[in-house]
Amino acid sequence: MARIALWGIASCLMLGPALAQRSNVPRLTQEQAESRTVLGVGNEYLAAGAEALRVKEYDEGIRLTKLGLERPTSARDRAAALSNLCAAHAAKNEPDVAIAYCSESLGINDANWRAYSNRAYAYYLKRMFEEADADLDTALSLNPSARQMPQIRGMMNERRLRGRVTMEEHQ
Repeated sequence: MARIALWGIASCLMLGPALAQRSNVPRLTQEQAESRTVLGVGNEYLAAGAEALRVKEYDEGIRLTKLGLERPTSARDRAAALSNLCAAHAAKNEPDVAIAYCSESLGINDANWRAYSNRAYAYYLKRMFEEADADLDTALSLNPSARQMPQIRGMMNERRLRGRVTMEEHQ
């Protein structure tokens, strides 16, 4: 009987702090889940690369993500990592490289709205507005509540209109 009591006390002492810590972990809401790419902790390079990209350290994020892609990874994480590389290269104003990474990501997971959104931005940088519109439409159909879409579409519309303004000289 004393052993059972001792095991009970030991279990409480060991599990108590663990359970208390768990309650301090913020819950991921649906809105948060839709606003970023979350990679599993199984590949620390991919996780570190995603974090570097989040804080706009694009070169370091690209380096870490490429290292992570050299390791065995799930198809979902691979597609997300390729989409992250696309976003990083688009942010560095390297649209051709970005488009290649997004297309590779979509070859793995054609339901990845972020890859469509990232590729749309890369197409926008190249002034390929029809392709950008098509990718934005697809991204919106996959995730109608994504915050980035109206911003990208607004930038595209502004750039298109800028080229159509003509000035007349008056004498």
